[in-house]
Amino acid sequence: MAPEVQRKICRVVNLGAIGYADGVALQQRLVAARKSGATPDVLLLCEHPHVLTLGRGGKLEHLRVSDAGLRQMGVELHRTDRGGDITYHGPGQIVGYPILQLGEIRRDVVWYVRQLEETMIRATTAFGIAAFRVPGRTGVWARPAGADGTSLAEEKLGAIGVHLSRWVTSHGFAYNASSDLRYFDLIVPCGIADCRATSLERLLGRLVAPDEVAPHLTREFGRVFDLRMVNARREELDEWLAAAEVTAAGVAGD
Repeated sequence: MAPEVQRKICRVVNLGAIGYADGVALQQRLVAARKSGATPDVLLLCEHPHVLTLGRGGKLEHLRVSDAGLRQMGVELHRTDRGGDITYHGPGQIVGYPILQLGEIRRDVVWYVRQLEETMIRATTAFGIAAFRVPGRTGVWARPAGADGTSLAEEKLGAIGVHLSRWVTSHGFAYNASSDLRYFDLIVPCGIADCRATSLERLLGRLVAPDEVAPHLTREFGRVFDLRMVNARREELDEWLAAAEVTAAGVAGD
């Protein structure tokens, strides 16, 4: 009998609530460490305070409110190096930041994006909701039911925007578990004029806590990428990074 092939390990770190700028800075440190092989593959899960982010292809005309209006509502605006247009992050939305060495998995960016979509589709299925792709539109969609039980037009449940550097991934996906959907009215979501956002909570018609959804996203992420998901604490992550940065500083000083 052939020996069982051991799956690669991916650590899962749930950061809880973290500011967007802090989340980006943490990803940048992890990407640098992952390039050198000093840290393992990691999936960061978190929630952000209300923030709008503008991707590399984003257009400010897709922002429907003034800077003063954003300040009044307590919403930040950040430009990012991810792909895609403008999107919203906030409480109740699960943001996943995979820091993977994709070169060790499969060197195919389109495949990678499709796998992130598949992760969200499968996680949604676990709740009895059919999620799906829409041709020509990156992300995951679902059809809410009308008052008479008939399906309405598709609405966006999950968004994706990624960045790769030397095949190490950053940024990732955003899944609306119980997001306040009114904040999506501040933008043209993902630059699609007729796009409306939805949440798992709205689709199910009941309260949904992000902690109820996160294990499903983690499990399906491991399945679609054939990774063994192992939980890790933030303190462990900080220890890996500290050790990696000491090593890198030593090499730079030689």
